[in-house]
Amino acid sequence: MNNLTKLLQNIKENPVMYIDKASITCLDSFLTGYIDGLITLGFTDISSCGIEGFQEWIQERAKTNLSQSWAGIILFGSGSERAAFNRFFEEFEQFLKQKDDSKIQKSEDISRLNEDMSFPRFDIYKEILGAIKKRPGMYLGRSSITRLDMLLRGYSLARREVGVPPTESEREFEGFQSWVEEKYGIHSGQSWSKIILFYSVDEPEALQKFFELFEEYLNRNKSLEVV
Repeated sequence: MNNLTKLLQNIKENPVMYIDKASITCLDSFLTGYIDGLITLGFTDISSCGIEGFQEWIQERAKTNLSQSWAGIILFGSGSERAAFNRFFEEFEQFLKQKDDSKIQKSEDISRLNEDMSFPRFDIYKEILGAIKKRPGMYLGRSSITRLDMLLRGYSLARREVGVPPTESEREFEGFQSWVEEKYGIHSGQSWSKIILFYSVDEPEALQKFFELFEEYLNRNKSLEVV
């Protein structure tokens, strides 16, 4: 059982611990960040993660050629985020069994988890947030603060699992949670994304507000350093 299989089993048993709720959209974004984090560090590639070919397998089962991610296809046929979350594990288990039984020949072309994994391989907190701000649909699928949160969680978990020390920008981001709580006067244990979303009309507005708040947070830190 590889690390991804173990992680998926843990998420299946306790989704709240990793992605807040049983949601295939949250799972999708979390896995994108996690796998890309490992690839960035050179510890693995998509062909050795165990998920290579799953996108094509789901498309074939759904008899569709639409450019939707596996998560989107499963969600479309499930009716709700929770039902799709549960169905993912059923489908993935069948996929792995079929892959083992048929001794599927690995393709020379490296498949991606989904279209969201196309971003460059560098410090996500220092560089990629700016790119996401400009083109959220390219990296998150759509403008969503929840998807951003899950992506960052997956990325951070991957780095912790392989014992890579946090970068300066990662350490700086660690204080954002408490800063948001202080700014809104909320200490309920809710994540920064949920707090911002609560005070926004919808996911896109919350994502835009995140970037405004994060810039304010960074500027505040710079001011404190000067003092």
